[in-house]
Amino acid sequence: MHLFTQIYEFAASAGALEGYVYRREDVDIKALNNWIANLKTAYGLLPQQVLQEVQPSIDQTLGRAWKSLAQGLGQDHDFAQTVKSMIRGPLPETADDFQKKKWFRE
Repeated sequence: MHLFTQIYEFAASAGALEGYVYRREDVDIKALNNWIANLKTAYGLLPQQVLQEVQPSIDQTLGRAWKSLAQGLGQDHDFAQTVKSMIRGPLPETADDFQKKKWFRE
């Protein structure tokens, strides 16, 4: 798979996870099992150079997802721990923390 496709697929899956678990307590555990396992695998396949560039964005997106998972399932739940293992920087304050300004290069 081309690197750009890997990055896109990981980002799309992480963003979809964030939206799916946002402030929910009735998540489909069966669906989350495969989803989070696949996300972890995809994260592990990203080259370190890519992670150095995108990790702050991953921390924000997965950090908000983690906040929702921790609230709904508990911080010690396997899913919450797996998501947290992909976060390297500070966690967002809440699942609603969308304050980080996005920037784009031309």
